[in-house]
Parts: sequence; C-alpha cells; structure tokens
Amino acid sequence: MNTLTSVFSAFGLSSAAGLNAYLPLLVVALTARFTNLIQLNQPWDVLTSWWVIGVLAVLLLVEMTVDKIPAVDTINDVINTAIRPVAGAILFAANSGVVGEMHPVLAFVCGLLVAGGVHAVKATARPVVTATTGGSANWLVSFVEDLVSFVTAVLAILVPIVLVFLIVLLILSLAWWWSRRRARYAG
Repeated sequence: MNTLTSVFSAFGLSSAAGLNAYLPLLVVALTARFTNLIQLNQPWDVLTSWWVIGVLAVLLLVEMTVDKIPAVDTINDVINTAIRPVAGAILFAANSGVVGEMHPVLAFVCGLLVAGGVHAVKATARPVVTATTGGSANWLVSFVEDLVSFVTAVLAILVPIVLVFLIVLLILSLAWWWSRRRARYAG
C-alpha cells in the first residue's frame, strides 16, 4: 500500500511540475523541511536546505510573474520545455520510498514523461489563449495553472494521509453500525 501511494504521489507531483516547475518543488521542500509527511532520501534531501528553498522561492516568483505577461509567457514556456520535465523527474524520483522500490532510471523517465506531457499541453494551449483573447486572459489562465499546480502538489502529499483517515473513519462507522444492529436485534 505504501508503494502504491508513493507512486500516486509521485505522479501527482510530477504532473504539477508540468504546469509550474518551482511550485511543487518548493511545496515538497518545505513539507519535508517542516513536517514528517515526506522523508527525502539522499541526494534529494538537499531540497530541504535553506539555500535551495531560497533559490526555489526566487525562481517561483520570477516564473509566476513572467508567465502572466503576453508573449513573455510563450518565451517562458520555451525556456521551461527542459526545466519542467526535469523538475517532474526530480519530484518523481525524490518522492518518499519510490527510489528504493523503483529503479531510479524508470522513476526519472516516468517523471519526465508526465511533467513533459502536461507541459506540452500547456505550451500548446497558451498561444491559442493569447491569440483568441488578445492576451487579456493570460494572467487569469496563468493564475489558474498556478492554483492547479499548488492544489495538485498538496493533494499528492496529503491524499495518502486523507485516504488512511477515511479508511479508519469507514471502519469506525461500520463498527458503530454493526454494534447498533446487534443491539437492536438483541433487545
């Protein structure tokens, strides 16, 4: 079960990187730094160092700013054609437990393909949005992409925890229902 949730988390994190390379990297870095939700193995634990977190924060601010400007966003997407898939590969491979149970090359390839696929769709759609709206909707589309990337990254980390919580809640509900049923037929 742990392997399966790690793989699902890895797919979610790498897909988030296809929209915004630095946002899911920063989410993982901060989550690993301040909680026990993610345990990064070497060499990925370098993401939790303050200088990496600082660089990711600066790169995220740059990315979120330039991605909202018509024409500049297209240049940004061209530059990120290499960066987003690599970020996805790092996130896939760095995800807790995946490297130990999956060959690192396979993890990298999966992350590259997932993030690269999401990025390809984004990079193809954005010029169409720019052309059809005259660039007036670029900031909104970019904001929605950032929001989806953030939510996807957070859910990729929390869903295994939420899933365990829901399973425990289901078991407790079934136990409560069973005890009430037994009490009704016994009395």
